[in-house]
Amino acid sequence: MLTQARGQVTVASEWDSDAQDLTVMVDGAERRAVNYRSLTGDAGVGDEILLNTTGVSLKLGTGGVDFVIANLTRCPDVSGSTDGHIIKGRYLPCQHSVLTLEEQPSYREVWDRSLDGFPVLVGQLHSQVMPAACGLLERGLRRIAYVMTDAAALPLAFSKTIRAARSQGILSASITCGQAFGGDYETVTLYSALLAAKYVANADAAIVCQGPGNAGTGTRYGYSGVEQAAALDAAARLGALPIAIVRMSSGDARARHQGVSHHTQTTLELTYARCVVPIPSGAPPQDIPNRHDVRIIDGYGPALDRLRATGVGVTTMGRNQDQDPLFFAAAACAGLSV
Repeated sequence: MLTQARGQVTVASEWDSDAQDLTVMVDGAERRAVNYRSLTGDAGVGDEILLNTTGVSLKLGTGGVDFVIANLTRCPDVSGSTDGHIIKGRYLPCQHSVLTLEEQPSYREVWDRSLDGFPVLVGQLHSQVMPAACGLLERGLRRIAYVMTDAAALPLAFSKTIRAARSQGILSASITCGQAFGGDYETVTLYSALLAAKYVANADAAIVCQGPGNAGTGTRYGYSGVEQAAALDAAARLGALPIAIVRMSSGDARARHQGVSHHTQTTLELTYARCVVPIPSGAPPQDIPNRHDVRIIDGYGPALDRLRATGVGVTTMGRNQDQDPLFFAAAACAGLSV
């Protein structure tokens, strides 16, 4: 069900990305809303807007915010020209064209190349990206590309974490693939995104992960992080070094996520490729399929110190570094394994 409401903007943030934060008065109550400027134009105080209120109605977590469908006061000036013809947000009212790398003749030779051992770290939760990147930085890799898939949030601008990482130079480039959009580079597929990370963005390593808003149903395969298996296989097929960012927890009350999460165990069972599986030293005994290369990683403290020093308040399921240290240690170890 799609739920909607009309409201009037009372506070409009100065935008520093495509996503504009708004406060909107709806039936006498203030609500937070996100406005994507490339889709619905800039919004200002006093504008009447139409909101998609579905996420709030369902009491969702990450996606529990209203989104602007249309500005009813002014016609947005978002008719920027593009030579691209690939549509993202296909067959929705917000569908729009982007110029993908695959369409551009200057990159044609890239798609026939191999990744030649290029490190590709594949995660399951958006909160793994920053600690994994800090691990890579501790290993001396300075150019890190983030490849955002379309398993969760589609607009990259929704991620304040990635905006902070780009502004601080922790990530050197972002690539959106599939139906995800808004990266420094747009691609049609994950395969192209991985090749672009090495040969277009000139990265030393890539981190592949969904955006904010993990979906789960409590069933064996019904969670968005299951894409980790296919992404690891894609990296291996292109000749990369596939590294699984292991989801672990010392703070999750659910037994199935303590130690190595059943989500990671499932994806490592589904992969055909032999993957590097980094585990923090001192972690509980693990149940990892023996075809994978399990590596016990020590000395991850400096990477976690680096993460803390960024000032970016990364949390996983509402827990920070102090509340779930094993989660962040496991992600940092993926970067340190390179």
